[in-house]
Amino acid sequence: MLSYERDVLQQGFGLPAGIDEAGRGPLAGPVVAAAVILPLQWDEQLLSRTFAGVNDSKKLTPRQRCRAYELIREKAVAIGVGIVDEKTIDEINILQATFRAMRRAVEKLRPCPDYLLIDGQRVPGLDIPQRAIRKGDSLSLSIAAASIVAKVTRDRQMEEYHLLYPQYNFAAHKGYGTREHLAAIAKHGPCPIHRRSFRRVGSG
Repeated sequence: MLSYERDVLQQGFGLPAGIDEAGRGPLAGPVVAAAVILPLQWDEQLLSRTFAGVNDSKKLTPRQRCRAYELIREKAVAIGVGIVDEKTIDEINILQATFRAMRRAVEKLRPCPDYLLIDGQRVPGLDIPQRAIRKGDSLSLSIAAASIVAKVTRDRQMEEYHLLYPQYNFAAHKGYGTREHLAAIAKHGPCPIHRRSFRRVGSG
């Protein structure tokens, strides 16, 4: 989980950041991106032990994610979060909204990173050297940390939306297109946080 970070440091970069997103697929709510700089100057064994519970957020239980999230918040050098709402997603499409969220996350990092490790594909509009890593959240500790921050941040926001729109049960499915969610859309119609440009929102 540290081989990509090690390679970046060997190239002479000192502050690589991992970047990932949560919420590209759901029918409702925002897309959230996170950027995380880990203390890579630590001894590698200490770093691995400290962040032993950090992995691809999809491989962790909600409880494990929350524990890892608190650990990352405590130990990371810097964390940036970018959020793009459903109205903007409808206006510019989900891919461009994801890129915008990632750029916002990077812009919020203090100190600023000098290299980016990104899950999936390169992000346009950033003049920082970057490397896109397919399935990077399973291969890079920095990206895995970002995936956890993005996922927990978004889940908590969807739980808040559940209080506003309980008929959709956003607390359970977080806006993804489950059978329960589709049935709720068919019964109640879309609510203000639904992504109207997504086909299944219109069809129920």
